[in-house]
Amino acid sequence: MKTLRTASSIAALMGFEALTLALVSTLHLSHTLGGRSKPFNPTAAGTAEAVIGVVLAAGAVSLLRAPYGRTAALAATVFAIAGFLVGLTFTISGGNAIDIAYHAVMLPLLLLTLRALLRLRP
Repeated sequence: MKTLRTASSIAALMGFEALTLALVSTLHLSHTLGGRSKPFNPTAAGTAEAVIGVVLAAGAVSLLRAPYGRTAALAATVFAIAGFLVGLTFTISGGNAIDIAYHAVMLPLLLLTLRALLRLRP
């Protein structure tokens, strides 16, 4: 199995993560996924996921095109990890099983992305 060593493969992973955030954001904002109870708020969750997704997508594009791309991608990934940790506190308290599973899958993937970015040679 090849490891993530190129900027393009890391950017593709970040793009995938952003795409999943767009999908889950849409499901929350349309109230298709509503959560079990407070403090979970599907509108707030959908908005946060949309913002995190845009930041990740911008980080992926920067990684490929900008001279400061690795720094921007690192910042975007750290932002996403922080957002997922905050979201996880609300999700555990009142989210559906699918919301918890999404966080349980995506958080390690974001950590893998961070590790790959840290190992990427500038």
